Amino acid sequence: MTLFSEMGLSASTLAALESKGFDKATPIQAACIPILLKWTKDIIGQAATGTGKTAAFAIPMIENIDTTKNVVQAIILTPTRELAIQVAEEIASLKGNKKLSIALLYGGAAMGTQIQALRQGVHLVVGTPGRVIDHLEKKRLNLSNIRYCVLDEADEMLNMGFLEEIEKILKACNPEKQMLCFSATMPAAIKKVAEKYMKEYEMVKVEGQQLPGWNTEQIYVEVYERDKFEALCRIIDSTKELYGIIFCRTKRECDEIGSHLQSRGYLASALHGDMDQKERERILGRFKKKQAMILVATDVAARGIDVNNLTHVINYHIPQDPESYTHRIGRTGRAGNQGVAITFITPSEYRKLAFIKRMTNSDIKKEEIPTIESVVKQKKEHVFSQLRQAMSEDLGTFTALAKEMEALGDTENLLPALLKIAFADQLEISRYKSIQTVQSSSTENLHTGKTRLFIARWKSHGYDPKKLTEWLKEETGVQDKDIFDITVLEEFSFVTCPFAEAEIIIDAFHSKPGRSLVSRSKEKWGSSGGGYKGGSWSSSRSSGGYKGGSGWSRGYAGWPRSDAPRTPRTGGTGGTGGYKGGSWSSSSSRSSGGYKGGNSSSSRSSGGAESSWGKGRSRS
Repeated sequence: MTLFSEMGLSASTLAALESKGFDKATPIQAACIPILLKWTKDIIGQAATGTGKTAAFAIPMIENIDTTKNVVQAIILTPTRELAIQVAEEIASLKGNKKLSIALLYGGAAMGTQIQALRQGVHLVVGTPGRVIDHLEKKRLNLSNIRYCVLDEADEMLNMGFLEEIEKILKACNPEKQMLCFSATMPAAIKKVAEKYMKEYEMVKVEGQQLPGWNTEQIYVEVYERDKFEALCRIIDSTKELYGIIFCRTKRECDEIGSHLQSRGYLASALHGDMDQKERERILGRFKKKQAMILVATDVAARGIDVNNLTHVINYHIPQDPESYTHRIGRTGRAGNQGVAITFITPSEYRKLAFIKRMTNSDIKKEEIPTIESVVKQKKEHVFSQLRQAMSEDLGTFTALAKEMEALGDTENLLPALLKIAFADQLEISRYKSIQTVQSSSTENLHTGKTRLFIARWKSHGYDPKKLTEWLKEETGVQDKDIFDITVLEEFSFVTCPFAEAEIIIDAFHSKPGRSLVSRSKEKWGSSGGGYKGGSWSSSRSSGGYKGGSGWSRGYAGWPRSDAPRTPRTGGTGGTGGYKGGSWSSSSSRSSGGYKGGNSSSSRSSGGAESSWGKGRSRS
């Protein structure tokens, strides 16, 4: 076991590590930090999510970046915006009092804020490949002074199709940089990147490490957002003695849930970043002494909490990324104790859960929310247990008090009256509200169900069933045994996959730039020239268009314009719509409309596609 204090780190970094409750390095940290501090070899690091990879490369960067030079000296590339945010937050928490400026560059955020940060000057950039390329091409980002370049979750970036962007960024970097490539798996593509862009490098592989949460039972429950608090109360009440942390997304939510729990009589406290150090220490002190059994906290506020005997961690909202999930659940199941991690998911969050399961290789099992009857039964058993325990002890003055009470008469109602005084709040069924059952059609078939997928690849692209399977396997990592019932047609294709693998495929393609090439589908053919209709096929009297939700005449969402079908489409009764200079155009105002730039050329018959998804209509 290597101590951080033995690594020659600065007092500022050691103080930051101590404030987070870290004194010992994980195996990946112990292997990488000494190499990176010396700034000699490049590194390919292989370790599972949750093993401390971020600190393994962040600590040496913090130590070696020269803050007197107002230039970008390190860049970290991540596959998703959520991971970029998490990495930036982790570095900020490790830098201590060092005046290290960090810029976050990812798509979906305001470009102006990022431009302003780059103009002011930053030392370290964390970003996603697409947005980093945007800034490079506009000459807003200069990587010629880079000392460190990190590919974080490199296997995921390659799976998501970012190889071309990564290569552009690497070519823009200072050739003397030190390059680090961290990955949970090590596909051949990563080794090719290493051979092409790395100098002398060292392979650092951590095997057989038990991840945080290895001794933890992992559960998820399906619940609508409006029912989450009621579900939380039932879970607490059905547990003999819950001592744990409830993770929330925001400070406001943290305060609200903490307040609501207290009003229901629970020993709960809220902890978040707006509290001063004195208040934080007071709340943590109460929690560690079990004067508060439940701590409601944000991820940031929970850093540095070192309690080994937590029974539960409850994710009130599903974490944004696998790393956060692993860090959260790793707070229970410590020191040989068994723990339970429960994650609330709404129907729309199921793809996130499937992604976390795959990335962390976790067996997260579904369980039902306890019924009111089962909760009350559990509480009655707890009351009986307390009574039996008390009866075995010296009752002292209570024996004399009981005799005085007998003198009141009506001994038949005496015990019920005492129970009512002591346990009314706990045993009353009216204490609980009903919870709406989540419709299971979207989630119940995780392991056994099958999903039909619509694929925007077809025969004229040169695909047949074998080539389509190979392409999907290469792009997503899903094995060919999980891709079956393949239909390759003239202008699109269909495949069937088990539910979990379908979610992986959809997630992989939705993460790529541009319109996704894959969506869920059901094949239902109309009688004449029907159009794709929100996952099924719908016929109209002439040639129909994609109905993506509420409006007619929408083209398939998965086709980037360069992939739009280039064969003429037959109209209904009066003419045809054909591909015209990169867009579909109708040749007759009374027949079919077609894809035309961003506008639909719809008329009285069939609808056309529209890149903005909304204005074309069909009246047939």
